[in-house]
Amino acid sequence: MSFFHPSHRPVFAVTAAILLAVQPAFFKPLQAAEASRIVALGGTVTEIIYALGEGDRIAAVDSTSTHPVEADDKPDVGYVRQISPEGVLSQKPDLIVAESGAGPADAIEILKASGISFVSIASPPDTSAIPDKIRAVGAAIGAEEKAEALATEVATKLKALEEKVATQTGPKKKVLFALSLANGRVMAAGADSSADAMIRLAGGENAVSSISGYKPLTDEAVIAAAPDVVLVMSGGAMHLSAEQAFALPALAASPAGRTGSFLTMDGLFLLGLGPRATEAAADLNAKLYPESVKP
Repeated sequence: MSFFHPSHRPVFAVTAAILLAVQPAFFKPLQAAEASRIVALGGTVTEIIYALGEGDRIAAVDSTSTHPVEADDKPDVGYVRQISPEGVLSQKPDLIVAESGAGPADAIEILKASGISFVSIASPPDTSAIPDKIRAVGAAIGAEEKAEALATEVATKLKALEEKVATQTGPKKKVLFALSLANGRVMAAGADSSADAMIRLAGGENAVSSISGYKPLTDEAVIAAAPDVVLVMSGGAMHLSAEQAFALPALAASPAGRTGSFLTMDGLFLLGLGPRATEAAADLNAKLYPESVKP
C-alpha cells in the first residue's frame, strides 16, 4: 500500500492518530548528537551536514540532494515535496531533518507523529539567513561547535563579496531568472525568491522584482522587463534551452535576445542558499561582468 496515493488519504489521518496516541508511552526523544541514522530531506540540509563533516551519519536523502557526490551513494526517498512516509520510515531513521517546504503536509504529519525526532529547518529566500540555517542544522544533529565555525566562515565570505560587489562601477545587468516554460509563458523569479537573492548578491538587478515569488509572465511583462541576461538552471526536467527561450518573440526582442546573453548554472549550487552560496554568486558575478574579471 502506498501512503502517497490520493485514494488513501484516510490512511494518513488514521495512522497519524494512532501514532500520536501511542507516542508518549513508547517513544523517548533521542539526543541530537546520538542520532546515527539521519534522513536528510532537502539538498541544502544534506549539503550542510556533509560540510560539517557528519555525512557518515546520513542514512538516506531526497532526490534534490545532489551535492556532494558522496550523497549519490545514499538511498533516495524521493522528491522533497512529494515524500512518502513509508519510504522514509523504511530507512529506520532515528532523526529526520527537513527543509521547510518538505511535503506533502499529511506525509510530514505522519513522520512527526511517528515518535522519530523531526526537525524542520527554516529556509527564507535571503542570503543573510544562511549562517543561521547552518546553525539550525548543526543544532539539529548535535554539532553546534562545527556549525558555529562554518556559519562564521560563511558570514565573513558573504560580507566580503557584498563589499566587493559594492565597489563595481557601471550599470547593473538586468537578469531574468526563468524557471521553466509552459504554454508559451516564462515562469520567472520575482522578489522573495532564492533566485532574486542570488542575483542581488552577484551584483545584478532582478528584471522582474516587481512581482513576488515565481509567476508566469505575459509577453507585455517580458517586454517591460527588458532583461540583459536570461539565467536558467542546467539539467533537470524543467531545463530551458537558449533556443526555446529566444524562440519567444518577446524574449527575442529583448536586450538578452539581441545579444544572445544566456547563462546556465546548477540549480542547487545557484539556488540552495547553503555553504556554497558565495562561490555561486561570485561565479555568477564573473559571468555577468566578464570585463571586470582580472586574468
